[in-house]
Amino acid sequence: MLQHAWRSGYLVNVLQTSIDNKDYIAGKLLHAHILRLGLSSHTLLLNRLMELYSKCGHIQPARHLFDQMLQPNIYSWHSLLTAYCKQPQLDNAHKLFLNMPERNTVSWNTLISAFARKTPTRALELYSQMNAHGFSPTHITFASVLSACAGLGEMDCGRVSHASAVKCGLNKNVYVGNALLSLYVKCGCPRDALIAFRELDEPNEVSFTAMMCGLVETDQVEEAFEMFRLIQRSGIRIDSISLSSVLRVCAKGGGSSFGWNGETDRDLPNTQGKQVHGFTIKLGFEGDLHVCNSLLDMYAKNGDMESAELLFGNLSETSTVSWNVMISGFGQNRDKQRAMEYMERMRALGVEPDEVTYINMLAACVKSGDVENGRLIFDSMACPSLISWNAILSGYSQNEEHLEALKLFREMQFQNQQPDRTTLAIILSSCSEIGFVECGVQVHATSFKCVCPGDIYIASGLIGMYLKCGRIEAAVHIFDGLTQADIVCWNALITGLSYNSLDKEAFTYFQRMLQIGMLPNEFSFATTLSCCTKLSSLSQGRQVHDLIIKDGYANDVVVGSTLIDMYSKCGDVDGARVQFDMMPYKNTITWNEMINGYAQNGRGDEAIFLYEDMIYSEGKPDAVTFIAALTACSHSGLVDLGLKIFNSMQQQYGLNPLADHYTCIIDCLGRAARFSEIEELVDKMPCKNDSLVWEVLLSSCRIHGNVILARRAAEELIRLNPKNSAPYVLLANMYTSLGRWDDTKEIRAAMLERQVTKDPGFSWG
Repeated sequence: MLQHAWRSGYLVNVLQTSIDNKDYIAGKLLHAHILRLGLSSHTLLLNRLMELYSKCGHIQPARHLFDQMLQPNIYSWHSLLTAYCKQPQLDNAHKLFLNMPERNTVSWNTLISAFARKTPTRALELYSQMNAHGFSPTHITFASVLSACAGLGEMDCGRVSHASAVKCGLNKNVYVGNALLSLYVKCGCPRDALIAFRELDEPNEVSFTAMMCGLVETDQVEEAFEMFRLIQRSGIRIDSISLSSVLRVCAKGGGSSFGWNGETDRDLPNTQGKQVHGFTIKLGFEGDLHVCNSLLDMYAKNGDMESAELLFGNLSETSTVSWNVMISGFGQNRDKQRAMEYMERMRALGVEPDEVTYINMLAACVKSGDVENGRLIFDSMACPSLISWNAILSGYSQNEEHLEALKLFREMQFQNQQPDRTTLAIILSSCSEIGFVECGVQVHATSFKCVCPGDIYIASGLIGMYLKCGRIEAAVHIFDGLTQADIVCWNALITGLSYNSLDKEAFTYFQRMLQIGMLPNEFSFATTLSCCTKLSSLSQGRQVHDLIIKDGYANDVVVGSTLIDMYSKCGDVDGARVQFDMMPYKNTITWNEMINGYAQNGRGDEAIFLYEDMIYSEGKPDAVTFIAALTACSHSGLVDLGLKIFNSMQQQYGLNPLADHYTCIIDCLGRAARFSEIEELVDKMPCKNDSLVWEVLLSSCRIHGNVILARRAAEELIRLNPKNSAPYVLLANMYTSLGRWDDTKEIRAAMLERQVTKDPGFSWG
């Protein structure tokens, strides 16, 4: 008997060594030895053998052994349950669980944890059953359940579980606390995450890392940096995961210097990232591939490809991820050529590109505007994923090749590739741009199969498409059918109604939005102000202005520029100037609106003073700036200044004058009867096929009686549109006013010969 016990004890120890080493062959030999010794009924030995088989990933021998056991105990059942859960064969695990003669908290926790990782909904169901059977949850139960809630985004269920953990006194347990952090972070509740973090008695590196990730996901970059500083001060071991997380923060940008190297200059490019890089070397992580890939990603996302290349060149080991990060980085920086070079180098070194490589290369082509090469890469993919389809479709749409996008979408359907909400949004945008409502209707029908009915992301695209195509009733019907429209849907409706000149209706929907408590954003205000402008309703515009101040959008450059435009076009140019002077930041559009406001309200001198202020303050004038300035010169008789500004376009700013600029300067010179200078301009202007230029010239010639140049302008207009009666009539009237009756007859004869009929006049009387 003693010898029997000694042998079994010895075999248990040997089996433990095999388990630790995952030595399957040794286990098989020991199994045979146990059978020869007649120890096949020894439960402890068989449990150890089952553990060995499951550790080595051989579930069938473990199950066979279990089925042969004469007296399996709770440990036997748990051993096989754990093996099924690790595989994971969850259906088999659940069947075994249901057949267990005896269950305890460990049994429930093992199954709940496994389902939490793979099927969170089932994990929550099991948790409910565990409570119903009267088992008390442990810290492992709560950690698994909270993880399941985080995966499903089940905030309400998570809060209930949090309350239960508090009741059981387990909320301060580090595992439960970390699961709570993850839940609140993933559900976008940073304040709750911070409370859970502060409740932890001994937060570990997982706690700090989860908190840091949560802060960066909600764009609280400075707070995320502060969390990393706190890790250092707390003396907690900084591992590769913590470093990779803080590098993600650095990739977001913002924040102040860590001050490790005495640097405090916030204007230094990528200061924080470089400091973390130095810190990784100090901690000995320069050889850690995961950290190095995070460093590459950080440099690439900050546009510092020079540092990324230097680091990449010094890596002792690279992976497909490393190459993909470099290709993606060059693509983000619109350097398609360098991205292509890295892909070729990758292949030359025997590293096989994966799907991510092709997607990154495809994105590089699309961002560079090279959709043709992007399509070649797409066509080279054996089985392109949905991400690849969306990337190439987006490329066509952004490059305004909308018909190509629609053709490819049809091909996508033929290949039975299911679109998602991103695909449908891209195609709806293309349908909107070319007014292809029939295709938009087909996409609408497809959306019922591919996404949930009432999906607000698709709804906003549909509303925009129908309104752009003039299908107002359809757009309103979709909007009214939404159970809960978001701000994007409201903006799409208001903008679309305004686009269709239904500005009163658009303003009414803006009021409805306010009534239900939906907060407008900068786009809502800008569109509504444009409605007020088109309605010439200064009183409504002022009411919207009051709301803008109340909601804190007064300093927004887009809203501010639209306010200036509204006040100017409603005749209150002084009110526009007050708004202009109050804006802390002004872009080119802001300056243009104010200059144009003065010009259109007959205050040319002030427009020019403001134009000169813009130049003096190093503003960058664009084509619109010069149209506004030249219009001001024309309306105020500032001819020489107008010529100076016109000539400066190309000489100082490298801008080629467009037809509108020639129209303005010709109008300016024509008002002053400086026709010799006009002739010089029209001889060398590239826009001889623009009718408006000749119409303005003909009008000036008629006022000042310049018959020769008037005849030339009329002939050009007739060349551009032989059936247009206006130039014939204007020239004939000019001859009549000068008493040149023969010339008048000649013009009328030409009209009869060419079968040009004068448009009938209309009386308002």
